[in-house]
Amino acid sequence: MRWPRHVASLLLTAVLLVGPPILLVRMVGWPSVDSPRVALWQWVRDPLTEQNLILLLVGLAWLLWAFVAYLVTAATATRVWAGVRWLRRLPLPTPWQATATGVAGAAALTIATPTTPEASHQGTTTTTGTDHDTVEQADTTDGVAVPGGWLPRDVAEQVSAAAGLVWLRRRRAYRPTRPHRHTEDAEDLAPLPATVAAIESAIGSRPPPPAPAPAASLPPIGFPPAGVGLTGPGARDAARGLLITALLAAMRQNTVELVITRRAVDMLLGPAAPHLQARAGLRIIDTAAHATTLPADATPAPPDGAEGGRRVLILDEPPPSSLATSGTTVVLTAWPHATTWHVEADGHTHASDMATAGPRVCVLDAVATTDLLTVTGHLHPPTPDTPTQPQPQVRVPRPTAPHHDTIHPDKRMLVRVLGEPALLVDGTALTVRRTAARQALVFLAVHPDGVDSHLMAEALWPGLPGQRLTGRLYTTLSELRTAARTTGLPIIDRTGDRYRLHPDHVEVDLWQFHRAVDRAAAILTDPSTAWQAVVDAYTGDLAAGHTWAWLDPHREIIRRHVLDAYAALAAAAPDPRQALAYLQDGIRVDPYNADLHHRAASILASLGEHIAAADLTDRYTRRLATAGLTAEDALIRGGT
Repeated sequence: MRWPRHVASLLLTAVLLVGPPILLVRMVGWPSVDSPRVALWQWVRDPLTEQNLILLLVGLAWLLWAFVAYLVTAATATRVWAGVRWLRRLPLPTPWQATATGVAGAAALTIATPTTPEASHQGTTTTTGTDHDTVEQADTTDGVAVPGGWLPRDVAEQVSAAAGLVWLRRRRAYRPTRPHRHTEDAEDLAPLPATVAAIESAIGSRPPPPAPAPAASLPPIGFPPAGVGLTGPGARDAARGLLITALLAAMRQNTVELVITRRAVDMLLGPAAPHLQARAGLRIIDTAAHATTLPADATPAPPDGAEGGRRVLILDEPPPSSLATSGTTVVLTAWPHATTWHVEADGHTHASDMATAGPRVCVLDAVATTDLLTVTGHLHPPTPDTPTQPQPQVRVPRPTAPHHDTIHPDKRMLVRVLGEPALLVDGTALTVRRTAARQALVFLAVHPDGVDSHLMAEALWPGLPGQRLTGRLYTTLSELRTAARTTGLPIIDRTGDRYRLHPDHVEVDLWQFHRAVDRAAAILTDPSTAWQAVVDAYTGDLAAGHTWAWLDPHREIIRRHVLDAYAALAAAAPDPRQALAYLQDGIRVDPYNADLHHRAASILASLGEHIAAADLTDRYTRRLATAGLTAEDALIRGGT
């Protein structure tokens, strides 16, 4: 416990501050000199008298005490000021929030944690216990700080939703084929950039993909509609933040258009500037003067009260006075004929006279902006990004085993990650209290050959400072070891700085699934049995219900294996209705895949069930529209 040490420290400080003055006053008296000039002359004439030596020692003692008192006072003032600054930044709850928090806390103590739909049919679920994790991501109620910038909360949520839309597009476009080994280095399985992962980790959960919405419901851009010039250390970062904010808004509805000059693109993006594509709400013009030639009715007018207008201009120099636009104009320099903002590096703004504080705006550096442009679809070819998670290793096929919540006789623990994650012994779920420990368990399950601790920590906590990751990882793995302590066997095997689930004591349902895939990819005779084994081994999405940033590539690889198996079974089925049943099962696994819908609609049409085929296509088109995919993405033409 720390409080005894704190009490002892306070007592010692009090003794040092109070004790010496009391002793000096009692033994010598208060320091006083009747005539300083006479005393100084006596000391010069005869400095080594007993009285002068005592006076010198007493003076030195008082000076030493004064120095100690100064140090204590300075340290105390620093801590008090730090506490005041923390209290000023602390978001205090409103009365309604306090009431809701109290009700939620009471409910959490009395209501059992519900299981996810994927886990409801799998028997015993994981006992989560008390979650001791504390979130240290730089996140507040109004914004999210990530390496390379700061984003308002609503913009960060739009980035996360756009990332989900990227994966939905990839799922829609995939064409199932004969079962084979998928690898994460495929272009449409590449992890999203590091900035996206940091944002998703900061906001905690991925919101649903953004469906088209009226302009009035879009997040405000944050700049005055009359236009503004930007100066200061954060000027260009603020312009990059506006670039991303406007393009995210353009993804949701077609009344927002971003116009930017070529020189501004070069200033903001640097080496990535040549790869910026003028599409989906982005227009690139040659000079600021060309802004006056833009058609005023290029996009539909926004509803009354919609903030930000229908056009956002980012210019490298002040525009001509004849420029008239209903949108927002931002100039990357001082603007004599409009308001000029001084932008700090953290996004705080001030008027040019530094007297009036403005809003805090989104700020991004060039790297973060380039990462986010790959998500909005405006950067092509994508800038290479080194993923924080390692590539999956080639696995050596091993004999398959039936998928049950039981373990092989020579093993003691079963890790279930297809569906709701769980650590089981003889069918009973062990308690894994920390959310991070459950995440680490799944991460180790998808890397059976082990993973470097540094890469693992960066994948689990993207965006956090590196000095915090080592201790956090050790604490997380210690929680896993504690959960498995009752078995008497180690759950984690460590070789140097590399960790893996102990292969001699742990079995994983995902490993059984991959062994079935390996057999299906290699078998030549009676392949239908092997394909059916892949289907049987799949019991749900990888870590169903969780939205960890590193999950998507691994989850999509597993899903594609299952779609390949269903497509192969359908192609080999002699009866069209049996083939249709296989395809419908595959659609239930991935309701966004266009190819499976096209095949199923074709079989229905060949059977004369044209109404059913049209209904299937209409439901699929509506599903895509609800998810936020455009009409272009909703086409089903030969699986494209």
